[in-house]
Amino acid sequence: MSLKYSNTTADFLQWDEAMNLVRKLSRDGNYKMSLFIAIGCFTGFRISDILALRWKQILNVDEFTIIEHKTKKKRTIRVNPQLKKHIKDCYEHIKPVGINAPILISQKGTVFSIQRINGVLKEIKRKYRIQIGNFSCHSLRKTFGRQVYNMNGNNSELALVKLMELFNHSSVSITKRYLGLRQEELLNTYDCLSF
Repeated sequence: MSLKYSNTTADFLQWDEAMNLVRKLSRDGNYKMSLFIAIGCFTGFRISDILALRWKQILNVDEFTIIEHKTKKKRTIRVNPQLKKHIKDCYEHIKPVGINAPILISQKGTVFSIQRINGVLKEIKRKYRIQIGNFSCHSLRKTFGRQVYNMNGNNSELALVKLMELFNHSSVSITKRYLGLRQEELLNTYDCLSF
């Protein structure tokens, strides 16, 4: 839980660092968190939507559709082959009670709470020495957005329009602010000055 009046804006991970973390968690046997981070980074889902996922929706599929918890809008995700393989590997190691089970079940047999996952992410940040300010569930959604933006460097405006639609923002300027691009642009103004 955050302190009253404190800034809890989630930061994003660099894509390479996020994918390295997914691999390290898997290597170390933490398949649930490896899966959680991979799905968050590859889909841009909010935590409420990830926690609602069931194995039957994501296992061995090329695409799946959800109704977003917050917006009540339909969203279809295409699962790339690497993510598809990772989901299958995690399923085989996690050995859930069944295909209808939620993908993130605690040792008590309940779906993880958002607070618990944020606590685990803080532990992961410390253990793996992740270079990020505020690492929370929302960091994965921002990591997805930043990667989509960075991969479309030649056509960054189109990437912002796509992200605006995916994130259900009302304008590109909100998407830019959400990704921290607006602040970067403003700070770059100082780099233009010379002595």
